[in-house]
Amino acid sequence: MAAGSERPLNEVKFLTVAEVASVMRVSKMTVYRLVHSGHLPAIRVGRSFRVPEQAVHEYLRESFVGVETA
Repeated sequence: MAAGSERPLNEVKFLTVAEVASVMRVSKMTVYRLVHSGHLPAIRVGRSFRVPEQAVHEYLRESFVGVETA
């Protein structure tokens, strides 16, 4: 997350990999690849990952490809 948008941890909503996959309409494996490559920040809880909801929105916003009409 960007430094200016940091919130206290008790205000951060964390999503499971399955929830992120559902929001992004991709497979869970795609989410794991994004996490392991560092493109999507996550924390490890036991053997699973939790992704800050805001990080998912930021990733999608930054990845948006606009189509320009001339």
